[in-house]
Amino acid sequence: MTISAQEKQDVIKEYGTADGDTGSPEVQVAILTTRIRNLTDHFKANHKDNHSRRGLLTMVNKRRSLLAYLKKIDVARYNELIQKLGLRK
Repeated sequence: MTISAQEKQDVIKEYGTADGDTGSPEVQVAILTTRIRNLTDHFKANHKDNHSRRGLLTMVNKRRSLLAYLKKIDVARYNELIQKLGLRK
């Protein structure tokens, strides 16, 4: 359900714009996407876990807000990120 510290560091290295960059929208969206994918797998086995489902919906909404912000400030970075993460078809 949560991601390990090593997995989080790998995501930060891959999507960060500088060393130790954790605040950029790209990194935040990538971390949220990783957590959302883990929770989606969790729900395949535990379909009655409604408390975690609420957290999932919160994360999806936060990711959507961050993506909207990124699209507003820089469309090229937005397009590159969604392509990398495979979010839109």
